[in-house]
Amino acid sequence: MTRVYLVRHGVHDLVGKVLAGRMDDVPLNEAGRQQASALAAFFADRDIGRLASSPMLRCQQTGAPIATTIGRSIETIEALNEIDCGDWTGQTFTDLDKDPRWHDWNAERSRAGMPNGETMLAVQTRVMTLIDTLALDDSAPMVLVSHSDVVKAIVMALLTAPLDHHDRLTIDPASVTTLDLWSGGGKIVRLNEAVPQGVAA
Repeated sequence: MTRVYLVRHGVHDLVGKVLAGRMDDVPLNEAGRQQASALAAFFADRDIGRLASSPMLRCQQTGAPIATTIGRSIETIEALNEIDCGDWTGQTFTDLDKDPRWHDWNAERSRAGMPNGETMLAVQTRVMTLIDTLALDDSAPMVLVSHSDVVKAIVMALLTAPLDHHDRLTIDPASVTTLDLWSGGGKIVRLNEAVPQGVAA
């Protein structure tokens, strides 16, 4: 059995305002850096054997204090990348709310896609290929730093839940979702766990 900790990146200035998608010039803000430090403390004594991250800057910055604390380098894995938001990348949520395609996307993730972007099914397919591979590794626990929709895609696959029900899950910034994986299956141990703040690594 393999224990995997799914971490959503910390907060940045565009959270709740702009669909950042794969914009790579989106750093953590001060609160996000404090969250990353708290995550490092959270993982300090958990015998983490591997640390991997989405290539996005906000994920790399979330993983950096963890890497320092546990003495591991960050592996960059493309399968953990944010969903490709296509033409919607960088748009405000206020503007997106005026686009009927945005409402279709949020109502029917199993069918709808982003214009010139990625479908949720494509996200789930790529990330579950990674998860199935990791399930064969029975070594020390690992940490994967990624994005809300990517974490949701993994959780919903393990629950065999329809992608249209994505809005029934909340994955907060800097939260930890814990999985136990084995060949051919897995379970969710904890979902969207908040890490205590104010504890330095």
